[in-house]
Amino acid sequence: MERVILHSDLNNFYASVECLYHPGLRSKPIAVVGDQEARHGIVLAKNEAAKRCGVKTGSPLWMAKQKCRDIVFVPPHHDMYMKFSKLVRDIYSEYTDQVESFGLDECWLDVSGSASLFGSGPAIADAIRRRIRRELGLTVSIGVSYNKVFAKLGSDLKKPDATTVIRRENFKEIVWPLPVEALLYVGASTRSRLRRCGIETIGELAHTDVTFLQSLLGKNGKALWMFANGLDTSPVRNIGAKSLIKSIGNSTTTNRDLVSDRDVRIVLHALCESVSARMREYGFICKTVQVGIRDSSLHWIERQGPLPIPNRTAASLFEKAYALICSNRGERPIRSLSVRASDLLLSQAEQMSFLPHISALQKKEQLEETVDDLRCRFGQDALRRGIMLSDTSLSDFNLSRDPISGGDIASAAP
Repeated sequence: MERVILHSDLNNFYASVECLYHPGLRSKPIAVVGDQEARHGIVLAKNEAAKRCGVKTGSPLWMAKQKCRDIVFVPPHHDMYMKFSKLVRDIYSEYTDQVESFGLDECWLDVSGSASLFGSGPAIADAIRRRIRRELGLTVSIGVSYNKVFAKLGSDLKKPDATTVIRRENFKEIVWPLPVEALLYVGASTRSRLRRCGIETIGELAHTDVTFLQSLLGKNGKALWMFANGLDTSPVRNIGAKSLIKSIGNSTTTNRDLVSDRDVRIVLHALCESVSARMREYGFICKTVQVGIRDSSLHWIERQGPLPIPNRTAASLFEKAYALICSNRGERPIRSLSVRASDLLLSQAEQMSFLPHISALQKKEQLEETVDDLRCRFGQDALRRGIMLSDTSLSDFNLSRDPISGGDIASAAP
C-alpha cells in the first residue's frame, strides 16, 4: 500500500498568534522580534504584509525598518505559541496517531491507515485546514505525498492556506525544476558546495553520480541523492514516542560583551548548570562537550573535547568548556556563548565506587540533584553560585530555546 504522508506548516505562526490577541494589527505589516536591549534584536517571524515588503526572518531590526517603514514590532509570547501548537496537534491526533513534530509550527502526519475513515490524503488535508481556520483562527499549508521529504517540500510551494499534492507519478515535473536549496537539509553551506560543482536544481542533483556526492558531502551526499530521487522511506514517529536525542545544549547572547575571565565564568556556570539539569531530566550522561563562541565582530567558532569519564555534572561540563574557551578564544570580546553535551548515553543505576575519582563524581551528582530539587521547589534563585552575584547583569539572562528543535534539544533528522 502506498504511504500517504502530510506535512502541515502553520502560516506565519508567531505573527498570526499575535494578531489573534491584537486584531488591530491584522491589516498592518508586523514582525515578532527579540529583545533589542538584550541584543537579541532580530526578526523572529513576520506576517504576509511584512514579507511582501522584503522583510526576512533573522534580519536585524534596522534592516526590517529600512525595508518597511510602517512595520510594527511586537515582543514574542512563547507561552501562547506553545498553547496553540498543542491545540493544533490535538486536531492532528484525531486523524492519526502517527504525528511527528518538526518545531512548534510544523508536523508530519502518516494518514495511510485513515482513508477508510476520513477519505484520501488531499481530503484529509483540506479538512484539517478548514478546522484549524474555523476553530483556532489560524491558517496552514499542507503538502501531501508518499514520503516525508516531498510532503515537506509541498507545504512550502503554496502559501498561505493551501494543499499541494506531489505524487510518485508526477514528482519529477514538480520537484526537479526547483532550486536545490528547496530540498530538506540543503542549507547555505551545502548549497554553495553544490553550486560550485554546477548543481543548481534538484533534478541536476538527482542525476549526479552518487559516488561523487558522497566524496563531496560525505554520508549526507547519498541521503540528498535519495531525497532528490524520491527514495526517502523514513517513518513518521507515533505521538508520544520519545525523540532520538542527539545532544542537549543552551546558548545566550549577553547584554554586554564578555571581556574578562570572570565575565566568561559567570555566563559559563549558568549555561553548564542548565545543560546538566536537562541531562538529569532526560536521563542522559555525555562523553563530549562542545562550546560555541561568537566574538564582537560576529565571527563564530565551535570546538569540542571529550570528558575523562562520561557524566553530567555541571562541574565537569564547566571544566571542559572553560578549557576549550581559554585555548580557542581570540583577542576580541565575546558576544555570545553556547554549551552543548553530545555523544549521549542513557544513564544507568550505579553502585557506589571505592575509586576516588568515581566516588567524587558520584558525590557531585548527588549534590547537584539536591540543588535541582531545591530550585524546583523554591525557584531558580533559591541557590546561586557566589560568582553570579558579583554581576547580576550577566547571570540574570534567559537561555535561548530553538523552536525548530523543540527547545534546547537537538533531535535526529528523520
